[in-house]
Formats: sequence, structure tokens, C-alpha cells
Amino acid sequence: MWLAANMTISTFAIGVLGPSIFELGLKEGALTIIFFNLLCTLPVAYFSTWGAKLGLRQLTLSRFSFGYATAQLPIVLNCIACVGWSIVNSIVGAQTLRAVSTTHQLPTAAGVVIIAVLTIIVSFMGYRVVHLYEKYSWIPVIIIFFIYLGQIARFTESDFAGSGNVEAGNVLSFGATVAGFALGWTSLAADYTVRMPEDMSSYKIFFWTYLGLNTPLILVECLGVAAMTTFTQKTTWSDAYDANSVGGLLGAGLAGPWVASVPNNIPNMYSLALTFQNLHPYAQAIPRIIIVLIGSVVYIVLAIAGASHFEEWLDTLLVILSYWLAIFSTILIEEHLIFRKGKWSNYVPDDFNNWRKLPLGVASFLALGCGVAGAVLGMAQVWYIGVIGGMIGDPTFGGDIGFELAFAFTAVTYPPLRYFEKKWWGY
Repeated sequence: MWLAANMTISTFAIGVLGPSIFELGLKEGALTIIFFNLLCTLPVAYFSTWGAKLGLRQLTLSRFSFGYATAQLPIVLNCIACVGWSIVNSIVGAQTLRAVSTTHQLPTAAGVVIIAVLTIIVSFMGYRVVHLYEKYSWIPVIIIFFIYLGQIARFTESDFAGSGNVEAGNVLSFGATVAGFALGWTSLAADYTVRMPEDMSSYKIFFWTYLGLNTPLILVECLGVAAMTTFTQKTTWSDAYDANSVGGLLGAGLAGPWVASVPNNIPNMYSLALTFQNLHPYAQAIPRIIIVLIGSVVYIVLAIAGASHFEEWLDTLLVILSYWLAIFSTILIEEHLIFRKGKWSNYVPDDFNNWRKLPLGVASFLALGCGVAGAVLGMAQVWYIGVIGGMIGDPTFGGDIGFELAFAFTAVTYPPLRYFEKKWWGY
């Protein structure tokens, strides 16, 4: 499941951002990818063990930390993230289709619709078919990527692109982007283990999830960085990239990678329906098919509109994801380890819909606000540079430590706030 969902063009596009946006070379780009992925996939693997033990999906589980009312915030944000990722996947898949259709060039809008239709067909078929599809869909994709590696290997340049404070700022900013992609699965992790046996080893679930995430994330993102270093010796690929962005770069070396957009889109649309139904009991009356269809229409329209600004959309989406998911993960982990003593017996799964037996939500709301404050102070984006983020690297661009500060501010404030809330409220 995780291997297929991350063996995609979108993963490749994350690596492309290293040289294209942050001016990193192959060595520092690859090291950044390895470190931040190994760190940020830990909570995803950890949360995957929760689904098997409690039989609840990830956003439903968040109610035991956020409370019924405050949990609506992560639910809304996750719906936005599911649609956002579908936009990204569709754009880059459509770019690749356009790049390889040289005789009669396919319009980007048509490519987006093709990707969306394929996603809808599989998403309609439910949990078992999604798992079956994801079980095997990575095999042709990894073959394509290895062939692509053989095409570009002799043209890559492995020198460091820079050094000093400016380079440090660029590494941190790229790290925030990588973190956003890796952490992006934390809000979905338990969704795909709820049907596993309750007595299944948590260590096995954790290990295979961690391995299944990091293998494609590290390999394919590094491939994206490597491809961007070929332009000196292969100017025609530079022209292809200028014409069709990431899709053009892939299409210049090989014709088949567009198929890798669908495996990443499927969990997004499948989880969008599950997430939306957590908003309110009335939302559960809406068939998931209808939710998937509406979500698909929304992301098709936005993907067509945003295709000309793909890299800017991708970078912005990723860093915002890294900020809020750092907060989300911290609150869930601290609630589980500190206030529930890390014991599954301290949860009553049947209480997930009873607001009186869930946390009040004031502690999580205030801690979330503090985490947002940390993210604002540490961010370094084109549209805003925080006070602390601006102190790192080049003052014009700064260095993004928003997700690190979001984690730190949340981690410090949630325990005391939750202590007083639990003492007063009782849950």
C-alpha cells in the first residue's frame, strides 16, 4: 500500500524542487531527503499500529485527543489536503501525458480528466480493491523509474551547489518541503490498518509501514534531484522541463511514468470520503461515492486552473501540511503516551461519538494555536518570512523552520493545558 502510494510522479516532483526552488546540488539534496524522511515517517508508522488495535480510522481517533468539537479542525484541514494532493498528482500526470504526446499534443485539461477518471474507477470499488490495486501497481512503476535512472545516470553532476549560511537556509527550507510530503500520511495512517487482526504485532505493522514509506520516498525523491542536475550536459531536457515542468522532464527521458499518478490519488479520494463523514452524523448519510465524485470535480477544476503554477502550488501545499501535521502528530502522541500511559485499555472505542466522554478540546485548541504561532515565527516562504525564519541563511529568503517550531511550541504547551482540562472535565 505505502510502497505504491509513494512510488509516484509526485514523489519525483518533491526531489525536483531541491535544485529548482532551493538551488541545492545532488549531494546535499539527497542527504536532506534521507534525513527528513527517516525522521518524519516515524509518526506515520506509529499511527498505523493504532488502526489495528482500536479499529478506528485516523481522524476518528483524533477525537480522543482533540475532543469532539476541536477535532473538526483537523477533519476540515485533511479534506483540503486530500483535494490538494489530488490536484498536484493530476497536474504532474497531465504534464507527462502532454510531454509524451508529440504528434497530437494532449491538452493539460484532458490529461487531468484522464487521471481523475482512472482514480474514480478504482476508488469506487472499496477497501479491498484499493488494497489489491496498491499491492501490485508499484511494480511497473519501479521498472519505469529504474529505466529512467539508466537514461539519466551518465549526465548527472554530483557536486555540492554551495556552502555557508545561505546553503543551510536552503537545506532547512527544502527539508520542510520533504517533511510535508512524509508527514502528509499521518492523518490517514490508521485508515488502512483498521481491518487487520487486533492481535497482530505492532512491531511488524510499524516496521513494514516504515520500510514501505521510506523505500520509495528516498529513492524517487533522490531521482528527482538527480534529474535536475543533468541540464548542463543534456540541454534538450532543460528545454523539455521549461516547456512542461516536471512532466516534461520525465517525458524527455521515458514515456510511461504518467501511470504513477493514479496510485497516489486513490488513497486521497478514498480517505476524503472517510474524513468528510467524520464532520457530523448527518454527513455519514451521504454515500461515499457522491463525496468522491464531488471531490473529483473540485480537484479537476482547480488542477486545470493551477497547472501553469505547479511548483509554486506544490511548495506552498507541502510546507503548510508540514506545519499543521507536526501539531496534529504531537498532540496525538503526547495524549497517548502521557495521559493514556501508552495503553490501549485506556481507550473506549465505542465512545468516539459521545462528546461527554471525550476531552473537552480546549487544551488541544490552545496548543494548536501555540503551534501555529511557532510555525508563523519560523516559516520562510515567498509570501511571508517569519521573525525567526528570517534570521537563517540569506535574509531575503530565510530558512524555513516552521514545522520544527510548530512541534516544539505544541509539545511544550499541550501537557500542562491537558492536565488542567482533564482535572476539571474528567476525560
